[in-house]
Amino acid sequence: MEPCSCDTFVALPPATVNNRIIFGKNSDRPCDEVQEVVYFPAAVHDNLKEHLKCTYIEIDQVPETYAIVLSRPAWLWGAEMGANEHGVCIGNEAVWGREEVCDEEALLGMDLVRLGLERADTAEKALNVIVDLLEKYGQGGNCSEGRMVFSYHNSFLIADRNEAWVLETAGKYWAAEKVQEGVRNISNQLSITTKIDREHPDMRSYAKQKGWWDGKKEFDFAATYSYLDTTKMMISPGRYCEGYKLLNKHKGNITFETMMEILRDKPSGINMEGEFLTTASMVSILPQDSNVPCIHFLTGTPDPERSVFKPFIFVPNISQLLDTSSPTFEDSVKKKPQFNIKPDRRHPLYQKHQQALEILDNKEQSMRVPIVPHPRQHLLSVFWIWAILIGFWCSSQVSGLSL
Repeated sequence: MEPCSCDTFVALPPATVNNRIIFGKNSDRPCDEVQEVVYFPAAVHDNLKEHLKCTYIEIDQVPETYAIVLSRPAWLWGAEMGANEHGVCIGNEAVWGREEVCDEEALLGMDLVRLGLERADTAEKALNVIVDLLEKYGQGGNCSEGRMVFSYHNSFLIADRNEAWVLETAGKYWAAEKVQEGVRNISNQLSITTKIDREHPDMRSYAKQKGWWDGKKEFDFAATYSYLDTTKMMISPGRYCEGYKLLNKHKGNITFETMMEILRDKPSGINMEGEFLTTASMVSILPQDSNVPCIHFLTGTPDPERSVFKPFIFVPNISQLLDTSSPTFEDSVKKKPQFNIKPDRRHPLYQKHQQALEILDNKEQSMRVPIVPHPRQHLLSVFWIWAILIGFWCSSQVSGLSL
């Protein structure tokens, strides 16, 4: 597979307005894959002898896990992105480099996203959880349902109310960069260069052993563990550079609306179309004032330009999000061979969204919309989707996730 999926962003004061950290991610996945939005309450696990079943493997359970909301491909255990009750947000990216990708089934990067959210109440603790699990269980396995093989290493952007961390991996080796102000984004490439705040203890010696680093010049993680010319990284064409430009264009005035517009940007390729497309999006507001709740906006549907971002807030007694939960199929991911034909995993919101788009497309065709759209066409499209979906959402008894 070509390296083409996902972009994750974070903006911190003074790049944002009102002392907030703004987190955002587009999940770019195979175009026929459904992504669901699910909630899991906090839990106490008394029987630690009982292992936890992840997508492919079982691991040790911990005594306590936090409440989480996830946006995830409906066939797997982990998640592309999500948040927990303590205001920790994580998104991951597929990355490739010199280190070979492991074909053996282990923890997926998406499993590590969920585990970090379940087990950590700060961004740095989530980083600790991920690297410890990476060392113990490794990463690997097919990241696509069915027969298409899509495997990769992972990078992560982890944020909380106070700071953010970029964690990038190559097999079991990793480097991490702390972000305390300004803007940062990750895409499908290693991006940590010489600013390394934490690292695997054997990362440099392994690179030296492989002949990737001579041990003399300044250590550059991205240049060493991939084939990037990092001197041109910020001027090269591609989504990483385009995302960086969009963040900096709005630096000092970034709000959650700004982040949504960045995720909706198609000329940059961030809002992806084609065989891989943006199947779900998420934006989070993380106030630095702990007395103010975090707000997480999730689409649960493809193409953020034609989707409504629905707000979620962690409150007591949240019921399960039935309208964004997909039907389940018994252990489909573990069957070998897996389904030759993928099952229909569309949840109620996904189906309503498809119906709304069909109505909208028919209306636009009947109105003979010009090839070059009027600047207000996007607002008109979103208005029609809101008008069609608002009745569905207002009639749905969904706690925590609503218009």
